[in-house]
Amino acid sequence: MDFASSDRAATQPTEITSAKIVIAGGFGVGKTTLVGAVSEIEPLTTEAVMTSAGAGIDDASKVPGKATTTVAMDFGRITMADDLILYLFGTPGQTRFWFMWDELIRGAVGAAVLVDTRRLTDAFAPLDYFENRHLPYLVAVNCFDDAPRYEPEEVREALAIPAHVPLLMCDARHRDSVKAVLIGVVEHAMATLVAEHEKGHPAPVG
Repeated sequence: MDFASSDRAATQPTEITSAKIVIAGGFGVGKTTLVGAVSEIEPLTTEAVMTSAGAGIDDASKVPGKATTTVAMDFGRITMADDLILYLFGTPGQTRFWFMWDELIRGAVGAAVLVDTRRLTDAFAPLDYFENRHLPYLVAVNCFDDAPRYEPEEVREALAIPAHVPLLMCDARHRDSVKAVLIGVVEHAMATLVAEHEKGHPAPVG
């Protein structure tokens, strides 16, 4: 008898759980980069070349070198553990595409809202969106190389982020940094679910 094979079989998870995570934020904040940095499959993106049609609508002045934009969604997948697979859905950043957000968050367990300190005011609308829909979310400050550096509590105060909402600093280009964000979303979603259960309230539905 192959005891090694038997041991491996015994340690295999009996059930694999999948969860949907939404990556949101303003225009050019790094959502496509984040999904691409961590996805174990070739990410599905809907990037389109920015043209003169977006002039006066999409302000790329604070996103140097940006020539494309997401017009529908980004999609990726990452296996976090033997029994947990996360499916990532990146939202389009421009407000004119926000009608799609309600569909993209359907069935999600939580979300990460990316923030660029060069354009903090762009974060208010995405933060209000998730706060109003009662979907567990955390804030991830994407530390661009040329962006001003602030302490987490300074960002929290500037954006009036509630105390119960986790806030992390991250680099959307680096896999380990992105994984920390995703782990944070899952942990926060689970904690929220437990808290709602203890209060006797139903958990929020995406």
